[in-house]
Amino acid sequence: MSTRRRMELHQFSRRQMLLSGASLAVLPWLGKDLSGFPLVRPSFASNPFTMGVASGDPSADGVVLWTRLAPDPLNGGGMPLAIVEVQWQLAEDENFRKVVQSGIVAASPQMGHSVHLELQGLQSDTWYWYRFMAGDAVSRIGRTRTAPARDAMPTQLRLAFASCQHFETGYFTAYEHMAKEPLDLVLHLGDYIYEYEGKDNRIRKHSGPEITTLEHYRNRYAQYRMDPHLQTMHALCPWLVVWDDHEFDNNCAGAISEESHVSPEEFLIRRANAYQAYYENMPLRRQCVPQGADMTLYRTVDFGRLARIEMLDTRQYRSDQPNGDGNKPLEGSVFDPRATLLGDTQEKWLMSELLKSESQWNVLGQQVMMARVDRFPGSESKFSMDQWAGYDVARKRLLEFLAARKIPNPVILTGDIHSNWVNDLQINFDDASDPVIASEFVGTSISSGGNGVQFVKGHAALLSENPFVRFQNAERGYVSCTITPKEWKSDYQVVEYVDKPDAPLITRASFVVENGQPGAKPA
Repeated sequence: MSTRRRMELHQFSRRQMLLSGASLAVLPWLGKDLSGFPLVRPSFASNPFTMGVASGDPSADGVVLWTRLAPDPLNGGGMPLAIVEVQWQLAEDENFRKVVQSGIVAASPQMGHSVHLELQGLQSDTWYWYRFMAGDAVSRIGRTRTAPARDAMPTQLRLAFASCQHFETGYFTAYEHMAKEPLDLVLHLGDYIYEYEGKDNRIRKHSGPEITTLEHYRNRYAQYRMDPHLQTMHALCPWLVVWDDHEFDNNCAGAISEESHVSPEEFLIRRANAYQAYYENMPLRRQCVPQGADMTLYRTVDFGRLARIEMLDTRQYRSDQPNGDGNKPLEGSVFDPRATLLGDTQEKWLMSELLKSESQWNVLGQQVMMARVDRFPGSESKFSMDQWAGYDVARKRLLEFLAARKIPNPVILTGDIHSNWVNDLQINFDDASDPVIASEFVGTSISSGGNGVQFVKGHAALLSENPFVRFQNAERGYVSCTITPKEWKSDYQVVEYVDKPDAPLITRASFVVENGQPGAKPA
């Protein structure tokens, strides 16, 4: 090993140690009630709650409440280098006449003056209202809820899922419409921000260069979080979040950059910055606090016995995309038995959680399409190497597990692809008579890609070539789902345009999966 290489590794290891130490040092402060503890009580010349409030990861007796103090949000936050007290209240009513819990928590500079308050001891299946106070400033009011008791069978769950919200290429009008729906949960399946430098002559412009440092990432989240429609939607109900690639870097695969000149050491230092900022800006529990360049994001959220939701991470642990990435034939390292999207530990965890599930519906919230779709209809066949199609052995292993262990009603929710799909999932996609194992609902982007189209060129040929695809289009929007013990219904909600505000909403298609009957049918 060269002297330069040893120095790079030493610097990387030291940086990792420092980053991990910063994360660990702040752990004792997270979520603690610090009434009476000597903390800084600042006064603010401008609103410190510029990024609003949010909640997430509800349980039967609790939920996570989030905010971040940032009076100068696009320039590092503008907070003093001190631990600051933040007061909070949780009430049974939006006027806060019936406050049920309150206290003081610390907002530390190590965590970008974010607050992650993990509440416990609440009533199950109950709506609450909350707010934060710092100095003489008061945040907007947020609404959240707890999950039903673990042994309860709710009559209904209303959730929406979304992904891919490129700030520069469109307005977040879809969230304006989503906010009008009576939702219990929102699942965000990745690409919450985009890492690219700002470009002129777009609908809106990113602030700053391509983001690589912690301050860069913090500023980019602030810019997205200040969007009024996104901020309002966060304040209305709890969210379950996972990343894809753009929260860090496009088409990342483990510690491997898509750019060959970037070393793993450089890449992981940047990943540590990205993961730190992601945690700071999301309503996540302490179990997700990053340890340097590592962050455990996969987790289980139960909604009584109606639905178990597994939030998966298909980026951090995956092996490199096969055959040089892109759209390629199914050959070579596509069939490598060692190739993985989930990593061995997460895959075993997922199977264990599914085996323990007592839920009617078993939901995987994840990033990349599981159906093996031929993207080049005709004599030439090509498949996305970035999706499950590029990891054939791992894809088959998971679907075979779902079939062999008879996991009840598996439903896959997917983002990433900037288009809508409804897919019947089979182990062998080459055999039309192969049994359907699960249903996959793929949601389009909120704004990424700019204005969409209802049908792409070659749409009819694509459906003919892939008979397991029940629906496909490329408009912008989100998917709204109504789940009952009898059926799962997905409504594909689209907006006509994103290059200007106030686009109308259209329910473009609706599909139903019946309890015990895998496969989606038009509603």
